[in-house]
Amino acid sequence: MSGYLTTHVLDTARGCPAQGLRIELYRIEDNGRHLLNALTTNADGRTDEQILPSAEFATGIYELVFHAGAYLDATGTPPESPRFLDVIPIRFGMSEASHYHVPLLLSPFGYSTYRGS
Repeated sequence: MSGYLTTHVLDTARGCPAQGLRIELYRIEDNGRHLLNALTTNADGRTDEQILPSAEFATGIYELVFHAGAYLDATGTPPESPRFLDVIPIRFGMSEASHYHVPLLLSPFGYSTYRGS
């Protein structure tokens, strides 16, 4: 079985998928953080392709960066200056070749994540 990475972003304040949210994936190595992919969520709050496909999978430390502030601005969420949540980094490890799913449940004042299936 090959490993791969997916995500799903739900806007819990509006009760809908978070469409149009930019996500970046970085691999963390001794010599720094390296951008592997940048995608935007679709109408279902998912990316149209795997964030890290099987052909590129390797175990290690990764970071997903969710651009929540820009998404909240685009949805008309009343702005603060500065926004409480702007960029949300989630650093995690992938230790075996399997399906890793890292969803984000988002509101203007909080978020949660977990290893999904």
